Amino acid sequence: MGHRINSCGILSLWDNKIFRLKMAKDVETRLELIKRNTEEILVEEDLKKMLESGEKLKHYIGFEISGKPHLGHGLVCMSKVKDLVDAGIDCSIFLADYHSWINNKLGGDMDIIQKIGVPFFKEALIAGYKCVGGNSKDLKFVLGSELYHNNDKYWQTVIDIAKNTTLARIQRSITIAGRQEGESVNFAIMMYPGMQVADIFEMGINIAHAGNDQRKAQVIARDVALQMKYSPLLNKKKEKIKPVAIHGHLILGLQKPPVWPVPNENMQELWSQMKMSKSIPNSAIYMTDSEEEARKKIMDAFCPEGEINFNPLIDWAKYLVFINNKSKLEVKRPEKFGGNKTYNSFEELSEDFKNKKLHPLDLKTAMAEKINQILMPAREHFANPKFKKLKEEMDKLLITR
Repeated sequence: MGHRINSCGILSLWDNKIFRLKMAKDVETRLELIKRNTEEILVEEDLKKMLESGEKLKHYIGFEISGKPHLGHGLVCMSKVKDLVDAGIDCSIFLADYHSWINNKLGGDMDIIQKIGVPFFKEALIAGYKCVGGNSKDLKFVLGSELYHNNDKYWQTVIDIAKNTTLARIQRSITIAGRQEGESVNFAIMMYPGMQVADIFEMGINIAHAGNDQRKAQVIARDVALQMKYSPLLNKKKEKIKPVAIHGHLILGLQKPPVWPVPNENMQELWSQMKMSKSIPNSAIYMTDSEEEARKKIMDAFCPEGEINFNPLIDWAKYLVFINNKSKLEVKRPEKFGGNKTYNSFEELSEDFKNKKLHPLDLKTAMAEKINQILMPAREHFANPKFKKLKEEMDKLLITR
């Protein structure tokens, strides 16, 4: 911007005020983008301070390499990455091949994880980013085994973290690997939380992004941050700081819950159990599903009339369709059932469904059409012969296991 300089060569108070107002507006705009469609930020005040001080913000989100990514990975997570990129944040996608090996994904075979799983998973995430309007050139991928190779500092960081937490804390944290607290596990699983936390510090991450199911790892990272001697997280002033944790939404799977109606006191626990899962095929739509497969799964989905608190398609409408102020959902139906209607906000859709002005069948039909429309860039991506071959290799691998 142009600055007016007074006779002493000092920026005028008026221009200084305009600059501060512009900076404040920029901070608020970026903050709203970062917060959009999140469940929790630990802690927002720390995030705001980093924005106001002009810290370089460095993000990561990590994924186990396990089968075919579903809409939770490809759309929910990658739409949040798109928001963060738009907010001017340096974003990285961490492909956790070591963690996948530890957690026995793809049979616990590291060769298969690296040769088939990693390239397929990477392309599925790129396809998802395209579906939410992102440019694949924005994405930077980091492979766990490459980060750890010949890297004594990383393993020193793992030990540093271990020295600043307790065995009981680690045992409580194995839920991040999909295990139950108190479950009997091999010792490799006990290494998993410390390694995940070390990834954050070794990569210099000050914005750690994950689903709510990874919260315990992020909390450990914040708790040990100021005690770290190896790979501490530093701000511009070289002061130790805690990473900010952004927790995204876990979208519901399409299946009916084992208990219905869901008691309010069990809502959060059951939601976590009923999240979309790669291991329950009919609960999930995969990034590589055909139009017919996606439509059938949605038309067969659990969707009780008038229910908005525990309804997968209402949940999907909020977190897959109405992700910004340009979103809309077209409902096509005969005049005798209310005629066609365009919903321009989730609130409007939710209110009509709650009041039974929108029938489950009409919602399913509209959502099937919309999800297939959203997934068109992914299908175009996997039409590329090279990526199509990756999909076929993964499909074959999953059939034989």
